[in-house]
Amino acid sequence: MSYREEQRQRAVATRDTLFKDPGTGLFFGKQRDFVLKDPSLNLWAGIRDDAKLYFSTNRIPWWKGTESDPTGHLLSSQVACVNHLYFLRQRQDVATAVLKQIDQEIQEALPIDEGYVSFEFIGSKQYLKEPAFTRGANCTSVDAVMLGSTSDKKRILFLIEWKYTESYNPEDKYIPRRANAYDPLIVNAAGPFIEGVAPQSLYFEPFYQMMRQTLLATQFEKHGELGCDRCVNVHVIPKENKALKDTVTSPSLKGRSIHDAWRRLLREPDKYIPIDPPKLLKTARSVPDTKSCLNYLKARYW
Repeated sequence: MSYREEQRQRAVATRDTLFKDPGTGLFFGKQRDFVLKDPSLNLWAGIRDDAKLYFSTNRIPWWKGTESDPTGHLLSSQVACVNHLYFLRQRQDVATAVLKQIDQEIQEALPIDEGYVSFEFIGSKQYLKEPAFTRGANCTSVDAVMLGSTSDKKRILFLIEWKYTESYNPEDKYIPRRANAYDPLIVNAAGPFIEGVAPQSLYFEPFYQMMRQTLLATQFEKHGELGCDRCVNVHVIPKENKALKDTVTSPSLKGRSIHDAWRRLLREPDKYIPIDPPKLLKTARSVPDTKSCLNYLKARYW
């Protein structure tokens, strides 16, 4: 059984008790047992109202949702990201613990976007010369960002991309419009990639998205976005999702996994950190008043 199907069955099995919702919500015009009738219930009760207000206030679109509600699809990775990270926004102690799990040099989380996590982040300007500049739509964005400081006062910006049940086929997304925007940055001697990387090899998902977010991180670092001294890409993927992790979709890339293949391309491989969701929040368990959220995440996702 695939990880996606396993998670779909898990969502349906826990739907009535965890969400108190009968399912059969609409998705692409059809009733589905893994789609909630009340989509707002897709968000943990402890963050639900605040998260919805945050997205509407910042005009961030919900994937397959509405202006006021997320999708009711229980396997949404955007919803998974918000459920895992939104409670950190007003908790510096938990945000600091999570960042220390990623990088032991972090001493404290720093405020960003009136909290300690910002969602669907695109930066203060369009660095990649893309035609649009809208949070969460039609341009390169990252699911979440967090900012931390080290003992020597260096500011590290963490770009967090969240995956859940996704997997990809080897579809070539190389077209002139995209090549004109990204290829010069890919081959730039001061860019993040080693010499000799063929740009066209990076236009297969998930590498196409990883490429754009890596380029964005490089530009953030170059321009000191949010006063950062360094940028790190964090790839959150459940360890059980082997269909995603172990499938190198680009014919020209080599590696045992997408993580291995990607690190081989980077001048600074330590700026790419893959991590499993429970491991990311492991240190949060020792922080007071986190039990309710972590129990919910364990029951639903882990």
